[in-house]
Amino acid sequence: MDALYRPEIIEPEAQQHWDEKQIFRASEDTTKPKYYCLSMFPYPSGKLHMGHVRNYTIGDVLARYHRMKGYNVLQPMGWDAFGLPAENAAIANNVAPAGWTYANIDYMRGQLKRLGLAIDWSRELATCKPDYYRWEQWLFTRLFEKGLIYKKMATVNWDPVDHTVLANEQVIDGRGWRSGALVEKRDIPMYFFRITAYAEELLSELDNLPGWPERVKTMQRNWIGKSFGVEIHFPLNERHQDDQDVLKVFTTRADTLFGVTYVAVAAEHPLAQKAAEGNPELAAFIAECKQGSVAEADMATMEKKGMDTGLKAYHPFTNEAVPIFVANYVLMGYGEGAVMAVPAHDERDFAFAKKYGLPIKPGYRSVDGL
Repeated sequence: MDALYRPEIIEPEAQQHWDEKQIFRASEDTTKPKYYCLSMFPYPSGKLHMGHVRNYTIGDVLARYHRMKGYNVLQPMGWDAFGLPAENAAIANNVAPAGWTYANIDYMRGQLKRLGLAIDWSRELATCKPDYYRWEQWLFTRLFEKGLIYKKMATVNWDPVDHTVLANEQVIDGRGWRSGALVEKRDIPMYFFRITAYAEELLSELDNLPGWPERVKTMQRNWIGKSFGVEIHFPLNERHQDDQDVLKVFTTRADTLFGVTYVAVAAEHPLAQKAAEGNPELAAFIAECKQGSVAEADMATMEKKGMDTGLKAYHPFTNEAVPIFVANYVLMGYGEGAVMAVPAHDERDFAFAKKYGLPIKPGYRSVDGL
Protein backbone atom coordinates (compact mmCIF):
# COMPACT_ATOMS: atom_id res chain seq x y z
CA MET A 1 0.00 0.00 0.00
CA ASP A 2 1.35 3.42 -0.98
CA ALA A 3 1.87 5.64 2.05
CA LEU A 4 1.30 8.76 -0.05
CA TYR A 5 -1.98 9.92 -1.50
CA ARG A 6 -1.38 10.35 -5.23
CA PRO A 7 -4.59 11.87 -6.66
CA GLU A 8 -3.40 11.66 -10.26
CA ILE A 9 -3.22 7.85 -9.86
CA ILE A 10 -5.81 6.97 -7.23
CA GLU A 11 -8.72 9.18 -8.32
CA PRO A 12 -8.90 8.11 -12.01
CA GLU A 13 -8.79 4.46 -10.93
CA ALA A 14 -11.58 4.92 -8.40
CA GLN A 15 -13.70 6.92 -10.83
CA GLN A 16 -13.23 4.32 -13.57
CA HIS A 17 -14.37 1.63 -11.13
CA TRP A 18 -17.46 3.67 -10.20
CA ASP A 19 -18.33 4.14 -13.86
CA GLU A 20 -17.86 0.49 -14.77
CA LYS A 21 -19.96 -0.73 -11.85
CA GLN A 22 -22.55 2.07 -12.22
CA ILE A 23 -22.20 2.72 -8.50
CA PHE A 24 -24.20 5.96 -8.49
CA ARG A 25 -26.94 4.93 -10.89
CA ALA A 26 -30.36 5.11 -9.26
CA SER A 27 -32.70 2.17 -9.78
CA GLU A 28 -36.24 1.26 -8.85
CA ASP A 29 -35.95 -0.31 -5.40
CA THR A 30 -39.00 -0.11 -3.15
CA THR A 31 -37.20 -1.88 -0.31
CA LYS A 32 -35.15 1.24 0.48
CA PRO A 33 -36.18 4.75 1.51
CA LYS A 34 -35.66 7.26 -1.29
CA TYR A 35 -33.47 10.36 -1.21
CA TYR A 36 -33.41 12.92 -4.02
CA CYS A 37 -30.45 15.34 -4.02
CA LEU A 38 -30.70 18.08 -6.65
CA SER A 39 -28.25 20.97 -6.64
CA MET A 40 -28.80 24.01 -8.84
CA PHE A 41 -28.09 23.52 -12.53
CA PRO A 42 -24.92 25.35 -13.61
CA TYR A 43 -25.00 27.74 -16.54
CA PRO A 44 -22.59 26.31 -19.17
CA SER A 45 -20.32 29.36 -19.35
CA GLY A 46 -17.31 27.24 -20.27
CA LYS A 47 -15.51 26.53 -17.03
CA LEU A 48 -16.36 25.70 -13.44
CA HIS A 49 -15.25 28.08 -10.70
CA MET A 50 -14.76 27.49 -6.98
CA GLY A 51 -18.37 28.49 -6.28
CA HIS A 52 -19.47 25.49 -8.34
CA VAL A 53 -17.06 23.23 -6.48
CA ARG A 54 -18.38 24.43 -3.12
CA ASN A 55 -22.02 24.03 -4.16
CA TYR A 56 -21.74 20.53 -5.61
CA THR A 57 -19.47 19.29 -2.84
CA ILE A 58 -22.17 20.13 -0.30
CA GLY A 59 -24.77 18.20 -2.32
CA ASP A 60 -22.37 15.33 -2.82
CA VAL A 61 -21.73 15.00 0.93
CA LEU A 62 -25.48 14.74 1.51
CA ALA A 63 -25.92 12.18 -1.28
CA ARG A 64 -23.07 9.98 -0.06
CA TYR A 65 -24.18 10.24 3.58
CA HIS A 66 -27.68 9.03 2.75
CA ARG A 67 -26.35 6.26 0.52
CA MET A 68 -24.24 5.04 3.46
CA LYS A 69 -27.39 5.18 5.61
CA GLY A 70 -29.10 2.74 3.26
CA TYR A 71 -31.13 5.15 1.13
CA ASN A 72 -31.80 4.69 -2.57
CA VAL A 73 -30.18 7.96 -3.69
CA LEU A 74 -30.71 9.89 -6.92
CA GLN A 75 -28.33 12.79 -7.56
CA PRO A 76 -28.84 13.99 -11.16
CA MET A 77 -27.19 16.80 -13.11
CA GLY A 78 -28.53 19.30 -15.62
CA TRP A 79 -27.48 22.45 -17.46
CA ASP A 80 -29.24 25.82 -17.26
CA ALA A 81 -28.54 26.37 -20.95
CA PHE A 82 -31.58 28.21 -22.32
CA GLY A 83 -31.69 31.97 -22.84
CA LEU A 84 -30.07 35.14 -24.10
CA PRO A 85 -26.76 34.86 -22.19
CA ALA A 86 -25.82 31.84 -24.32
CA GLU A 87 -26.72 33.71 -27.51
CA ASN A 88 -24.77 36.80 -26.47
CA ALA A 89 -21.73 34.70 -25.57
CA ALA A 90 -21.93 32.96 -28.94
CA ILE A 91 -22.14 36.29 -30.76
CA ALA A 92 -19.15 37.62 -28.82
CA ASN A 93 -17.14 34.51 -29.78
CA ASN A 94 -18.44 34.44 -33.38
CA VAL A 95 -19.78 30.88 -33.13
CA ALA A 96 -23.21 29.27 -33.34
CA PRO A 97 -25.09 29.24 -30.01
CA ALA A 98 -25.66 25.48 -30.14
CA GLY A 99 -22.02 24.68 -30.83
CA TRP A 100 -20.86 27.07 -28.11
CA THR A 101 -23.30 25.70 -25.55
CA TYR A 102 -22.71 21.99 -26.13
CA ALA A 103 -18.92 22.44 -26.25
CA ASN A 104 -19.08 24.17 -22.87
CA ILE A 105 -21.29 21.42 -21.47
CA ASP A 106 -18.81 18.77 -22.60
CA TYR A 107 -15.91 20.58 -20.97
CA MET A 108 -17.73 21.29 -17.70
CA ARG A 109 -19.04 17.73 -17.53
CA GLY A 110 -15.44 16.55 -17.69
CA GLN A 111 -14.54 18.89 -14.84
CA LEU A 112 -17.41 17.61 -12.70
CA LYS A 113 -16.42 14.01 -13.37
CA ARG A 114 -12.83 14.74 -12.37
CA LEU A 115 -14.17 15.98 -9.03
CA GLY A 116 -15.50 12.45 -8.47
CA LEU A 117 -19.02 13.51 -7.56
CA ALA A 118 -21.61 10.78 -6.94
CA ILE A 119 -23.79 11.85 -9.88
CA ASP A 120 -26.08 9.58 -11.87
CA TRP A 121 -25.03 10.75 -15.35
CA SER A 122 -27.76 8.66 -16.96
CA ARG A 123 -30.20 11.33 -15.65
CA GLU A 124 -28.35 14.29 -17.22
CA LEU A 125 -30.42 16.92 -19.04
CA ALA A 126 -29.98 20.31 -20.71
CA THR A 127 -32.75 22.91 -20.64
CA CYS A 128 -31.97 23.96 -24.24
CA LYS A 129 -33.04 20.60 -25.63
CA PRO A 130 -36.55 20.33 -27.10
CA ASP A 131 -37.27 17.11 -25.23
CA TYR A 132 -36.92 19.16 -22.02
CA TYR A 133 -38.41 22.56 -22.75
CA ARG A 134 -41.43 21.10 -24.53
CA TRP A 135 -42.71 20.17 -21.07
CA GLU A 136 -42.12 23.67 -19.77
CA GLN A 137 -44.17 24.97 -22.70
CA TRP A 138 -46.83 22.34 -22.04
CA LEU A 139 -47.10 23.35 -18.37
CA PHE A 140 -47.14 27.07 -19.23
CA THR A 141 -50.00 26.71 -21.72
CA ARG A 142 -52.04 24.64 -19.26
CA LEU A 143 -51.60 27.27 -16.54
CA PHE A 144 -52.51 29.99 -19.05
CA GLU A 145 -55.67 28.14 -20.04
CA LYS A 146 -56.65 27.93 -16.36
CA GLY A 147 -56.20 31.67 -15.89
CA LEU A 148 -53.22 31.25 -13.57
CA ILE A 149 -50.92 33.16 -15.94
CA TYR A 150 -51.63 36.67 -17.19
CA LYS A 151 -49.83 39.39 -19.12
CA LYS A 152 -49.22 42.99 -18.09
CA MET A 153 -46.65 45.77 -18.29
CA ALA A 154 -43.97 45.79 -15.60
CA THR A 155 -40.89 47.82 -14.72
CA VAL A 156 -37.70 45.77 -14.94
CA ASN A 157 -33.93 46.12 -14.76
CA TRP A 158 -32.72 46.23 -18.37
CA ASP A 159 -29.13 45.60 -19.46
CA PRO A 160 -28.63 47.66 -22.66
CA VAL A 161 -25.57 45.63 -23.69
CA ASP A 162 -26.82 42.08 -23.09
CA HIS A 163 -30.37 43.12 -24.07
CA THR A 164 -31.88 41.11 -21.28
CA VAL A 165 -33.78 41.55 -18.02
CA LEU A 166 -31.77 41.31 -14.80
CA ALA A 167 -32.90 40.21 -11.37
CA ASN A 168 -32.27 42.72 -8.58
CA GLU A 169 -29.42 40.51 -7.34
CA GLN A 170 -27.72 40.83 -10.75
CA VAL A 171 -27.49 44.61 -10.47
CA ILE A 172 -24.31 45.66 -8.67
CA ASP A 173 -23.82 49.37 -7.95
CA GLY A 174 -26.28 50.19 -10.70
CA ARG A 175 -24.53 48.06 -13.33
CA GLY A 176 -25.20 44.67 -14.92
CA TRP A 177 -23.21 41.92 -13.22
CA ARG A 178 -22.06 40.44 -16.54
CA SER A 179 -21.67 43.36 -18.97
CA GLY A 180 -20.93 46.17 -16.52
CA ALA A 181 -23.36 48.44 -18.37
CA LEU A 182 -25.46 51.02 -16.54
CA VAL A 183 -28.80 49.36 -15.91
CA GLU A 184 -31.98 51.05 -17.14
CA LYS A 185 -35.55 50.80 -15.91
CA ARG A 186 -37.88 49.75 -18.68
CA ASP A 187 -41.57 48.96 -18.95
CA ILE A 188 -42.07 45.77 -20.94
CA PRO A 189 -44.97 43.34 -21.32
CA MET A 190 -44.42 40.30 -19.12
CA TYR A 191 -46.21 37.14 -18.08
CA PHE A 192 -46.98 36.64 -14.39
CA PHE A 193 -48.11 33.71 -12.30
CA ARG A 194 -51.29 34.58 -10.42
CA ILE A 195 -49.82 33.55 -7.07
CA THR A 196 -51.90 36.20 -5.32
CA ALA A 197 -54.91 33.95 -5.91
CA TYR A 198 -53.49 31.74 -3.16
CA ALA A 199 -52.29 34.48 -0.80
CA GLU A 200 -55.31 34.30 1.52
CA GLU A 201 -55.12 30.51 1.76
CA LEU A 202 -51.38 30.66 2.47
CA LEU A 203 -51.91 33.24 5.19
CA SER A 204 -54.74 31.42 6.92
CA GLU A 205 -52.99 28.05 6.84
CA LEU A 206 -49.79 29.37 8.43
CA ASP A 207 -51.48 29.10 11.81
CA ASN A 208 -52.17 25.41 11.19
CA LEU A 209 -48.55 24.40 10.58
CA PRO A 210 -47.41 22.23 13.49
CA GLY A 211 -43.90 22.74 14.79
CA TRP A 212 -43.03 25.80 12.70
CA PRO A 213 -41.16 28.52 14.67
CA GLU A 214 -43.17 31.71 14.99
CA ARG A 215 -40.33 33.76 13.48
CA VAL A 216 -40.51 31.64 10.31
CA LYS A 217 -44.28 32.13 10.11
CA THR A 218 -43.74 35.88 10.51
CA MET A 219 -41.22 35.84 7.68
CA GLN A 220 -43.76 34.07 5.48
CA ARG A 221 -46.47 36.61 6.35
CA ASN A 222 -44.11 39.46 5.54
CA TRP A 223 -43.13 37.80 2.26
CA ILE A 224 -46.77 37.49 1.22
CA GLY A 225 -47.07 41.17 2.13
CA LYS A 226 -50.82 41.55 2.20
CA SER A 227 -51.86 45.21 2.41
CA PHE A 228 -55.22 46.54 3.57
CA GLY A 229 -56.16 49.90 2.12
CA VAL A 230 -58.34 51.92 -0.21
CA GLU A 231 -58.06 53.50 -3.63
CA ILE A 232 -58.55 57.27 -3.52
CA HIS A 233 -59.24 59.36 -6.61
CA PHE A 234 -57.67 62.82 -6.88
CA PRO A 235 -59.45 64.81 -9.63
CA LEU A 236 -57.19 66.45 -12.20
CA ASN A 237 -59.54 69.37 -12.86
CA GLU A 238 -60.79 71.79 -10.24
CA ARG A 239 -64.48 71.41 -11.01
CA HIS A 240 -64.42 67.60 -10.99
CA GLN A 241 -66.19 67.63 -14.34
CA ASP A 242 -64.88 64.31 -15.62
CA ASP A 243 -65.04 61.27 -13.35
CA GLN A 244 -62.48 59.54 -15.57
CA ASP A 245 -59.90 62.34 -15.35
CA VAL A 246 -58.46 61.37 -11.96
CA LEU A 247 -55.20 60.30 -10.41
CA LYS A 248 -55.70 56.98 -8.62
CA VAL A 249 -53.75 56.46 -5.41
CA PHE A 250 -53.67 53.35 -3.21
CA THR A 251 -53.10 53.99 0.49
CA THR A 252 -53.14 51.98 3.69
CA ARG A 253 -53.63 55.18 5.71
CA ALA A 254 -56.83 56.80 4.47
CA ASP A 255 -57.19 58.38 7.92
CA THR A 256 -54.37 60.82 7.07
CA LEU A 257 -56.04 62.09 3.89
CA PHE A 258 -56.46 65.64 5.19
CA GLY A 259 -52.69 65.92 5.66
CA VAL A 260 -51.89 65.48 1.96
CA THR A 261 -49.77 68.35 0.63
CA TYR A 262 -48.50 66.76 -2.60
CA VAL A 263 -48.83 63.58 -4.61
CA ALA A 264 -45.93 61.70 -6.18
CA VAL A 265 -45.91 59.46 -9.22
CA ALA A 266 -43.39 57.00 -10.61
CA ALA A 267 -41.17 58.03 -13.51
CA GLU A 268 -43.04 55.54 -15.71
CA HIS A 269 -46.48 56.91 -14.81
CA PRO A 270 -48.50 58.22 -17.81
CA LEU A 271 -48.85 61.63 -16.13
CA ALA A 272 -45.09 61.90 -15.79
CA GLN A 273 -44.59 60.96 -19.42
CA LYS A 274 -47.18 63.50 -20.53
CA ALA A 275 -45.66 66.31 -18.45
CA ALA A 276 -42.18 65.57 -19.83
CA GLU A 277 -43.23 66.01 -23.47
CA GLY A 278 -42.63 69.76 -23.38
CA ASN A 279 -40.19 69.86 -20.48
CA PRO A 280 -36.60 68.78 -21.29
CA GLU A 281 -35.48 69.18 -17.68
CA LEU A 282 -38.24 66.86 -16.43
CA ALA A 283 -37.52 64.41 -19.25
CA ALA A 284 -33.87 64.31 -18.15
CA PHE A 285 -34.90 63.69 -14.55
CA ILE A 286 -37.21 60.86 -15.60
CA ALA A 287 -34.36 59.33 -17.58
CA GLU A 288 -32.17 59.56 -14.46
CA CYS A 289 -34.85 57.81 -12.40
CA LYS A 290 -34.89 54.98 -14.91
CA GLN A 291 -31.23 54.29 -14.19
CA GLY A 292 -32.02 53.26 -10.61
CA SER A 293 -32.87 49.92 -9.08
CA VAL A 294 -36.38 48.48 -8.93
CA ALA A 295 -35.66 46.63 -5.67
CA GLU A 296 -37.79 47.86 -2.77
CA ALA A 297 -34.84 47.55 -0.38
CA ASP A 298 -32.74 49.83 -2.57
CA MET A 299 -35.60 52.30 -2.98
CA ALA A 300 -35.89 52.56 0.80
CA THR A 301 -32.26 53.54 1.37
CA MET A 302 -31.41 55.70 -1.65
CA GLU A 303 -31.56 59.50 -1.66
CA LYS A 304 -35.11 60.69 -2.31
CA LYS A 305 -35.30 62.98 -5.34
CA GLY A 306 -38.23 64.57 -7.13
CA MET A 307 -39.31 67.21 -9.61
CA ASP A 308 -42.52 69.17 -9.95
CA THR A 309 -44.43 68.27 -13.10
CA GLY A 310 -46.31 71.57 -13.11
CA LEU A 311 -49.54 69.61 -12.98
CA LYS A 312 -52.07 69.81 -10.16
CA ALA A 313 -54.38 67.34 -8.49
CA TYR A 314 -57.34 68.38 -6.35
CA HIS A 315 -58.11 67.09 -2.90
CA PRO A 316 -61.29 64.98 -3.15
CA PHE A 317 -62.82 66.65 -0.03
CA THR A 318 -61.35 70.15 0.25
CA ASN A 319 -60.79 70.75 -3.48
CA GLU A 320 -57.39 72.20 -2.55
CA ALA A 321 -54.82 72.04 -5.36
CA VAL A 322 -51.73 69.99 -4.58
CA PRO A 323 -48.67 69.67 -6.84
CA ILE A 324 -47.87 66.44 -8.66
CA PHE A 325 -44.21 65.44 -8.36
CA VAL A 326 -42.25 62.77 -10.15
CA ALA A 327 -40.33 60.96 -7.38
CA ASN A 328 -37.62 58.33 -7.65
CA TYR A 329 -38.92 56.40 -4.64
CA VAL A 330 -42.32 55.56 -6.18
CA LEU A 331 -42.64 52.13 -7.80
CA MET A 332 -44.89 51.80 -10.82
CA GLY A 333 -45.53 48.18 -9.86
CA TYR A 334 -47.08 49.03 -6.48
CA GLY A 335 -50.70 50.10 -6.43
CA GLU A 336 -51.31 52.61 -9.21
CA GLY A 337 -47.75 53.92 -9.35
CA ALA A 338 -48.75 56.97 -7.30
CA VAL A 339 -48.73 57.89 -3.62
CA MET A 340 -50.43 60.59 -1.59
CA ALA A 341 -47.81 62.29 0.55
CA VAL A 342 -48.56 63.17 4.17
CA PRO A 343 -45.34 64.79 5.50
CA ALA A 344 -46.70 65.26 9.03
CA HIS A 345 -47.22 61.50 9.47
CA ASP A 346 -44.58 59.84 7.27
CA GLU A 347 -40.81 60.13 7.74
CA ARG A 348 -40.03 59.73 4.04
CA ASP A 349 -42.65 62.29 2.99
CA PHE A 350 -41.43 64.66 5.72
CA ALA A 351 -37.83 64.57 4.44
CA PHE A 352 -39.04 65.07 0.86
CA ALA A 353 -41.26 68.02 1.84
CA LYS A 354 -38.44 69.70 3.78
CA LYS A 355 -36.06 69.24 0.84
CA TYR A 356 -38.43 70.83 -1.68
CA GLY A 357 -40.12 73.40 0.59
CA LEU A 358 -43.55 71.77 0.56
CA PRO A 359 -46.22 72.37 3.24
CA ILE A 360 -46.48 70.12 6.29
CA LYS A 361 -49.81 69.92 8.08
CA PRO A 362 -51.52 67.44 10.42
CA GLY A 363 -53.67 64.84 8.76
CA TYR A 364 -56.21 64.35 11.51
CA ARG A 365 -59.27 66.51 12.04
CA SER A 366 -60.45 67.05 15.58
CA VAL A 367 -64.15 66.68 16.37
CA ASP A 368 -65.68 69.01 18.95
CA GLY A 369 -66.95 67.26 22.06
CA LEU A 370 -64.73 64.15 21.64
